[in-house]
Amino acid sequence: MFIGEYNHSIDAKGRVIVPSKFREQLDDICFATKGLDGCLFVFPKTEWEAFEEKLKGLPVSNKEARKFARFFLTGAAEIEIDKQGRALIPANLREFAKLEKEVCLVGVSGRFEIWNAKLWEESNTFDNMDEIAEHMGEWGFEI
Repeated sequence: MFIGEYNHSIDAKGRVIVPSKFREQLDDICFATKGLDGCLFVFPKTEWEAFEEKLKGLPVSNKEARKFARFFLTGAAEIEIDKQGRALIPANLREFAKLEKEVCLVGVSGRFEIWNAKLWEESNTFDNMDEIAEHMGEWGFEI
């Protein structure tokens, strides 16, 4: 399980250090794709395969389903982690997530996200959590 928040920088070649706690779960390979909210989603191989199966199960006859699958699959990339623990993020994904010098890697259970650090700080204030928690029961989540 991916948990925690880690601040790192991305180098001029587009490489970011993946936290050792995350690397332990990746077997030197992961899959990165465009994520929601302007970040990147990064999955270990088994989680990526499960996610891909869900996308394959969407109805091809539904225009929104096709668009949804294309969003995640067209920019996806297999990423290798080098011996120094760095992952080279492809240019198209760096551009999508506006990854510049400072980035934030955030654990979200079966995946982690890579954010532009400034965008992470601005868009994830968590100041309305009580209101959000009130609606979680609609999805079967109770604390």
